[in-house]
Amino acid sequence: MAFTVATFIAFTVLVAVLSWWKTRDDDLSTKEGYFLAGRGLPGIVIAGSLMMTNLSAEQLVGTNGQAFAGNMSTMAWEATSAFALIVLAFVFLPKLLRGGIATIPEFFEMRYDTFTMRLFSLLFLIAYVVTMLPTILYSGAVALVKIFDLESMFGISYFSAITIICIGTGIIGMCYAVFGGLKAVAYSDTINGVGLIIGGFAIPILGILALGELDGGGFMAGLDHLISATPEKMNAWSAPNALPPEVPWPLLLTGMFVNNLFYWATNQSIIQRSLGGKNLAESQKGAIWAGFFKCLDVFVIVLPGIIAFQLLAAGGQMDTSVGMAADQAYPLLVMEVLPKPLMGFFAAVMFGAILSSFNSVLNSASTIFTLNVWQPIWGKQASNNKVVKVGQIFGTIVGVVSIAIAPFVMFFGTGIMNFINECWGFFSMPLLTAVLFGLLSKKAPAIAPKIVIPIHIVLYGLTKVIPFFSRFHYLYVVFALFVLECIIYAICIKVSPRQLAWEMPDAKVMDMTPWKSGKVWAIAGAAVVAIMYLIFSPLGIGA
Repeated sequence: MAFTVATFIAFTVLVAVLSWWKTRDDDLSTKEGYFLAGRGLPGIVIAGSLMMTNLSAEQLVGTNGQAFAGNMSTMAWEATSAFALIVLAFVFLPKLLRGGIATIPEFFEMRYDTFTMRLFSLLFLIAYVVTMLPTILYSGAVALVKIFDLESMFGISYFSAITIICIGTGIIGMCYAVFGGLKAVAYSDTINGVGLIIGGFAIPILGILALGELDGGGFMAGLDHLISATPEKMNAWSAPNALPPEVPWPLLLTGMFVNNLFYWATNQSIIQRSLGGKNLAESQKGAIWAGFFKCLDVFVIVLPGIIAFQLLAAGGQMDTSVGMAADQAYPLLVMEVLPKPLMGFFAAVMFGAILSSFNSVLNSASTIFTLNVWQPIWGKQASNNKVVKVGQIFGTIVGVVSIAIAPFVMFFGTGIMNFINECWGFFSMPLLTAVLFGLLSKKAPAIAPKIVIPIHIVLYGLTKVIPFFSRFHYLYVVFALFVLECIIYAICIKVSPRQLAWEMPDAKVMDMTPWKSGKVWAIAGAAVVAIMYLIFSPLGIGA
């Protein structure tokens, strides 16, 4: 255990030192430098940061837990993101970057009005503080508590162990985000990404080897066991009436697509990386390359859940029910297959994944509050130093609140990913439709989002308390509400259009030349997704 702790500390310190060295001469005294990395991120750093912000502890623990309890249809959360990232690259980014947009709420003020901006800022902040940040800390704590066996090591309860990890991780994450700004976050993401790729791919490989040992063979025997032992779990095409954690196939280009489009194109903690690109071409590269990474993610945060089912559940070592029990699958698989000398390195990689998501979301929360709430109301004449200082103070407050909430996530009992995605359902489609119509329609009036938001929250909330809707996957509800809200926007445009046609102003903050090879890469990315769905189907290795 001493060696595990030593390697964990060594890798964690290495990432911190390298991030500091890379950003030591950066000017963080301006809001551009602190919140948008001085708009200087290259494509590969954007892609790595997008991957790491999304490939977080709650994904590793939660999505593998979904696959453990369901089947390969849960890969829809990963692979089909490539389609949304393509739309981000070619539809959203050219318009947003042309206007020099720093935050999505800032766009709402420019496109609609100040009230709309403040309303969406509030929704973002509530979602970040109540849902995203606490679940990031909790899911990471679940993994680290198991890896280090903190309950036995210190003779404490599971809840106490979770609380200790949440506090420690939260404090370190706050230091990255609050004192380093976006550029420190982005570079630490990229460094951690290398470690996560190595560690993340090692787990399924070692898991397959362990399956092979069950049949007295090696890797190929394990691969054969994985494919043949439970072929129904290798199928990514679930029935139309399937419920979570499975994803019904009709949702792939309907509810799942609009949900992914919301996440990748309007979620501030995600799109902020693309908005920090040095030019349009680099931002587009980052988005499209991230789509390829999402396809690779399937083998890191979905396949291990299937392996865990065959290796642990088949032998009666684990409960196969949906919820928090299934969320134990990934850390238990790690403990089962990873050699003890490598445990510290993997724990550090997991720790990096927690920090990546936590400090990225925290930086976004600070950005939204400081630039869209505090500065317009109280800091109109504030210096750059003052603006950055307020962002740091607010980030600290949000971090402390999220740390206080995080340990109690364990009592919700629906599974980490289901909890996160269903909570986002209260905000997702109003955000998406507001951005979509704001960018694509010159006549969408400011009244439209004000009508849509309360209607959506009430209707979505009703589907959570009326038993009839429990028989449907919640993404069907999300898509139906998306269609309804598009109709509301269309009616508003027809009945009360904006008096003056709106055009995105040209802020001239960067080179807006598109990526010349972008369309070729986009087609290749879409083809990869199609091939994956062919492989994981009854025509391939599924049943």
